[in-house]
Amino acid sequence: MTTVWDPALYLRHADHRGRPFAELLARVPVDAATVVDLGCGAGNLTSMVRARWPEATVVGVDSSPEMIERARTDDPGTTYLVEDVRTWEPEAPVDAIVSNAMFQWVPDQLEVIERLLQHVAPGGAFALQVPHNFDAPSHRILADLAAEDPYAEHTSGAGRAYGTTAAEYLRFFADRGWSADVWETTYQHVLPGEDAVWSWISGTGARPFVQALPDGLREQFVEEYKARLRVAYPRESWGTALPFDRVFAVAVRER
Repeated sequence: MTTVWDPALYLRHADHRGRPFAELLARVPVDAATVVDLGCGAGNLTSMVRARWPEATVVGVDSSPEMIERARTDDPGTTYLVEDVRTWEPEAPVDAIVSNAMFQWVPDQLEVIERLLQHVAPGGAFALQVPHNFDAPSHRILADLAAEDPYAEHTSGAGRAYGTTAAEYLRFFADRGWSADVWETTYQHVLPGEDAVWSWISGTGARPFVQALPDGLREQFVEEYKARLRVAYPRESWGTALPFDRVFAVAVRER
């Protein structure tokens, strides 16, 4: 099934979601005249790309028409394209390709990245950040619940994410002769409000499962999932703590 993404829902925690991208861009050690923001979503973080390279031509690419429509509305001065990363390629070599929290959705991501590397100019960079929390309670609970009756017949194969470790990224880029800076960070996000972890994951990882369910079952699934999340992530007087692990990789091509 095709997942329909909701920009407003995704942007509910934009501050926490944006911080890793800022930290990724700060570690990209190249001057760039052309930059691609791959998986740009609603375009809310593309301003960070322009701040990092103020003189560059920036293009945002995402497969979600809903996200790109929001990006074009909010940021008409940037070129945004609806494209599938598995087949898209730039028309000419670019100085930097950056990607925030996208490649975990791509089944053959290393093959896709290898193809895209061919379009990075000598001395250019390829930088990505991906979640690496697929063993977290939020995801285990989601998968376990989706595998139970009466949901399983509808959710089979929904929302699968493809994690890649820091060591795998390092080896991948180094084996191809690129200089690689790879690291891993665990954030301790403090989320406000009731059912805070549901609020977070409803805009991302849970969305394909929820959309796979018919009316009636969908609401039942959401309520049961929220109840289990409350046990796994108890609310404190100061908020709900959500540990979130992410992997970063910045690779630079030899001149």
